[in-house]
Amino acid sequence: MLAVPGGLPASPGWAYEFKWDGVRAVAVVRDGAVRLWARSGAEITTAYPELAGLRDVAGEAVLDGEVVVLTEAGRPSFTLLAERMHVREPARAAHLAATLPITYMIFDLLRLGGLDLTGLPYAQRREHLEALGIAGARWAVPPVFADGRATYAAAMEHGLEGVVAKRLTSVYRPGLRSADWLKVKLEESREFVVGGWRPGVRRVGGLLVGLPAVQPGRLTFHGRVGGGIGAAAERALLAALEPLRAARNPFVRGTVPRADAKGAIWVQPVVVVEVKYGQRTPDGRLRFPRFLRIRPDLTPEEVAGATG
Repeated sequence: MLAVPGGLPASPGWAYEFKWDGVRAVAVVRDGAVRLWARSGAEITTAYPELAGLRDVAGEAVLDGEVVVLTEAGRPSFTLLAERMHVREPARAAHLAATLPITYMIFDLLRLGGLDLTGLPYAQRREHLEALGIAGARWAVPPVFADGRATYAAAMEHGLEGVVAKRLTSVYRPGLRSADWLKVKLEESREFVVGGWRPGVRRVGGLLVGLPAVQPGRLTFHGRVGGGIGAAAERALLAALEPLRAARNPFVRGTVPRADAKGAIWVQPVVVVEVKYGQRTPDGRLRFPRFLRIRPDLTPEEVAGATG
């Protein structure tokens, strides 16, 4: 189940959790083993061997949560997590589990002892989850709060990404994006798809970004993003984009201004990035945009399905 962007609800009947800057994972604990699945449906068990111990504390269950890497200050770091996300070799995963361990933030319980809980209200699923008492070194059940404004203020104080508001009566709808879950970010940001880049003083002077259009494989242009691209980000972007060079401009014809298209290097529109910005113009162009990070955990189809 996925959240939609929004503001803090003004009405009662909501619970509030911190928004963790990581990647979503569903843990299936069954027959003395733990298997992990990403939002894409890919199995990611090998990447996180430190979660194997869930088999000893969760019984037979299906858990939903976020995999994060915490810094020494206790804040999630998506940059550090990127080193863990796509590891598929057991030996390397075991090494990273010792040197760069993850924490699994468990926020929902979908099955317990063979019983499907997805039809229960969120408040009841939460009660069942907390009753399991499964806190451990590499996993935790983060707290839930009743005061949205106080939770938002606490997220800001601790440098977290934001807050997720969940309607107490909401059932769990697998695979759907529902307004019963609202993600409230501390800063205005959104995911976009990269359609190309323009060289500048650096090799990547600015990213040309957009959103999937009605025509398959095409993008609507939303702006050029030059801010926030430091040396490390530039290396990561080039590694992701260089193999995707394409002869064709992937943006809808006539939407990229001539000044932005001049000297552009086009790419296949598959790389998703998160961009922080001030406002949008009436035609959807970004004002004061800054690159935040690559989002290898998202596909262009998921970006197209997100509103806000």
